[in-house]
Amino acid sequence: MRRIQLKEGDFILKEKVEVVYEKVVTKFGTFGKLDAPKKYIGKRAYVIIVH
Repeated sequence: MRRIQLKEGDFILKEKVEVVYEKVVTKFGTFGKLDAPKKYIGKRAYVIIVH
């Protein structure tokens, strides 16, 4: 079951979560990128940009 609900600035995610970690977006040519461990290739991921 996947359920994402946004309400007045709150974020609720109900899904089987394997890991949560924080990364900084780095420059890659004219793009930005996030590095993730090789073991997560092919897995679904959510990217949430915060200030």
